[in-house]
Amino acid sequence: MRLYTLRMQRSPEDIQDELLVLRCQGGDQEAFHALVSRWEPRLQRLAVRLTADRDVARDLVQDAWLAIVRGLRRVDDPARFRVWTYRIVTNKCMDWLRRRQVRRDAARDLQAAATARNGDGGQPTSDIPEGIDRLYTGLRQLPDDQRAILSLHYLDGLGVSEIAAVFDLPTGTVKSRLYNARVRLRKTQESDHERSGQENH
Repeated sequence: MRLYTLRMQRSPEDIQDELLVLRCQGGDQEAFHALVSRWEPRLQRLAVRLTADRDVARDLVQDAWLAIVRGLRRVDDPARFRVWTYRIVTNKCMDWLRRRQVRRDAARDLQAAATARNGDGGQPTSDIPEGIDRLYTGLRQLPDDQRAILSLHYLDGLGVSEIAAVFDLPTGTVKSRLYNARVRLRKTQESDHERSGQENH
């Protein structure tokens, strides 16, 4: 009954995507170009939110499309295309973020060693752009996994069960992580608001 209800709630956009997927699986190149045209902007926005780097996001989405092309014929249920595609892009972004953290840790260790040798403190740097609204600023201050879950839920409209499929997690775990991420985001925004108020006085 629940599956039937979910299918009845499909929008015309969902149905169009499913038809395009079926045509792509049959080798229809025009359908594939239409699918890319419909989904490229969404995947780019997700990748930019997760990586905070437009150039990196563009490269990761291109890699994701290669994986999508290779695996599209194996998608048994076209209705799962959305979750499957978000999972590919999210995994690409999370892998890149982990590699970046490893590089940053190594660079920090080298900087610490150089500081110990030279007695030079150096200046901290930040790659978070200025002038972003409070929500996006707050999201970027969260740990990578919490930022990904909140982005998929609030900005891409995925439900708990869909996010669970993206991350291959139980729905109860996703609910718990969503709650913790909301709490942390709220605290971050409250802290930023208090700091801003103090600077204006």
